[in-house]
Amino acid sequence: MSATSYVQGQAGRIEVRLTLPTQALAQQVAVVCHPHPLFGGTMDNKVVTTVVRAFKEQGIACVSFNFRGVGHSEGKHDNAQGEVDDLLAVIEWAKQQTQATQLYLAGFSFGSYVAAAAVSRLASTHMALKKLYLLAPPVHHYPFNELVLPTQQSLIIQGDADEVVPAQQVFDWAAQQQLPIINFEGCSHFFHGRLVELRQFLLEHLYASLG
Repeated sequence: MSATSYVQGQAGRIEVRLTLPTQALAQQVAVVCHPHPLFGGTMDNKVVTTVVRAFKEQGIACVSFNFRGVGHSEGKHDNAQGEVDDLLAVIEWAKQQTQATQLYLAGFSFGSYVAAAAVSRLASTHMALKKLYLLAPPVHHYPFNELVLPTQQSLIIQGDADEVVPAQQVFDWAAQQQLPIINFEGCSHFFHGRLVELRQFLLEHLYASLG
């Protein structure tokens, strides 16, 4: 079951979608961030919906949303600055809707930077970070090196045939930050032909994290 609602953000209302499994695990919620708004990124992106489906199938309530200026969300694109504020507002709403205390945070491409940048500000939401999934993080375009991410909770997922993000730069950044990384060999930026594999991988990783 999924339903669309609106959250008040700093630049206006934010369009959000809450997807609930038949039997949701208590205390846990996931929030997923979509790719670049100026290049067609929305919460209906196939990678995003695949990630949402994996959370749902593992019994975790999941919220996806449109960044400012996308879909029915108000405001204008803010180059991953105001979008962090959008995300924090959505996390607060997700907490209120589900009474969760543990947060799974995921982002694809542009959304991965927003998700990563929000980690240092999660204290304001009183939510504990359970896992952080960064898919195809554009480390060449955003200041990922300025972020301090938790090694135990983080996982990078990167295709080595990515035509948008230089894969080697992602591998080098992950090594420097001592962050675990999964290489999807021969995989493109948008995981063309690999979405089933991505979903299965996430299901298995989430299952292990719940143990």
